[in-house]
Amino acid sequence: MEKQLATPGILRNFAIGQLGWALLSGVVSNWLLYFYMPSEQTIAAGMPLFITQGIVFAGVTVIGLITALCRLVDGFIDPFIASRSDSLRNPLGRRIPFMRWFAVPFGVMTVAVFTVPGLGGELFNDLALLVCLVGFYVTLSLYCTPFNALIPELGRTQELRINLSTFISITFFLGTAFAYLVPSIAGFFEGSLGIAGAYRVTIAALAAVAVTCMLVPAYTIDENLYAETKPSTTSMGASVMKTFSNREFQVFELSDILYWVAITMFQTGMPFYVTSLMGLDESMNFVLFAGMTVVSLVFYAPVNVLAKRMGKKRLVSFAFFLFCVAFAVTSVCGLFGIPALMWGGAVAVLAAIPMAVLGILPQAVLADIAESDAVETGENREGMFYAARTFSMTLGQSLAMILFSSIATIGAGGIGYRATALAATAFCLLGGLVFLRYDEGGVLEAIATRGKARTGDSREA
Repeated sequence: MEKQLATPGILRNFAIGQLGWALLSGVVSNWLLYFYMPSEQTIAAGMPLFITQGIVFAGVTVIGLITALCRLVDGFIDPFIASRSDSLRNPLGRRIPFMRWFAVPFGVMTVAVFTVPGLGGELFNDLALLVCLVGFYVTLSLYCTPFNALIPELGRTQELRINLSTFISITFFLGTAFAYLVPSIAGFFEGSLGIAGAYRVTIAALAAVAVTCMLVPAYTIDENLYAETKPSTTSMGASVMKTFSNREFQVFELSDILYWVAITMFQTGMPFYVTSLMGLDESMNFVLFAGMTVVSLVFYAPVNVLAKRMGKKRLVSFAFFLFCVAFAVTSVCGLFGIPALMWGGAVAVLAAIPMAVLGILPQAVLADIAESDAVETGENREGMFYAARTFSMTLGQSLAMILFSSIATIGAGGIGYRATALAATAFCLLGGLVFLRYDEGGVLEAIATRGKARTGDSREA
């Protein structure tokens, strides 16, 4: 049966799901270290210490070890989930069943990460955080890997692909922005619940909103109308090998890992940069990120148009290097007698443009690679390609957590936080240099070959 092209309404419903999981992911990415490895100012304000603090092994903290181990488990389970999704035989399709089954568990595990550790002593809390965080990352993959595998299916033309990437980028930033609201909302409850209790209630409320959003595409999109639902017969091991043997994907994956290290260090450090380096109140986290998001959204339309005219590679490479400037400026914020708000505004504006580009185009680049690989191999393994990207995200984020939690302890007076921003700059620069090796022309030529074949088939018919 000839598959239909997704309508704007379908693309919007799909993007609402991205808002939900971006909100949950943002809560953990932005506030996990802030909650379990609080700064001196936060401790003085009344935040209790739940887990073991300080360096415990080879310059690494307990929370650094926990996050790294959790990400490692997640990285190994991603290909298994992708393979199960690619080969699933279900009347609803290969992706939608996973999205229906695991949206609620994903939300529950997000809340558990911030509530279960704290019910016992220090050792119990360390182990509880490990177990809950593993559960969080596993349920994230169970929802997000099938979700992301729908991107090339719903974006079956270059125009649809870029439009869909634009939609999900907008909702990704909105979800991440809402995650920055945690301290602002928690402030209303601190008087009666304390800092920790207020954070927990706020995160539970946001998780309920996120789960509702994630269920929207799961119950409003008929996968059979738009996507190829024929199960793959390739084994997990063979699928992984074939995916990673794709040269253009190798370039993309390495670049993406470096990107996620850099951006996660920056996002994790934002609460510390704002409070410890700029000297602003923690509620300014949302204000600055919201401002960054608004400025970024202004550039979405130009990025959408320019990507269709001049290609994705040039814009993505430019964004990498502009992000380097933003991170480098962050490393010196609060110095030279410049007012704190000016530093915050400078960082927000500098980061806004690359956020727009890298929020939209990498998903479209990966969809191009997945489609070109399908042309060359005759197999549709979108799930495995997006599982591999989830792996790059999780690996990059786990490395970032280890590095940030270790580097941040260097020196005093914010020296460690400045060093994390410089480290993010270095990783981003490497990511941009690697991406310059991506052969966009060859990938698009392969896709064009499939398009010509389809046109020829329709003419013969």
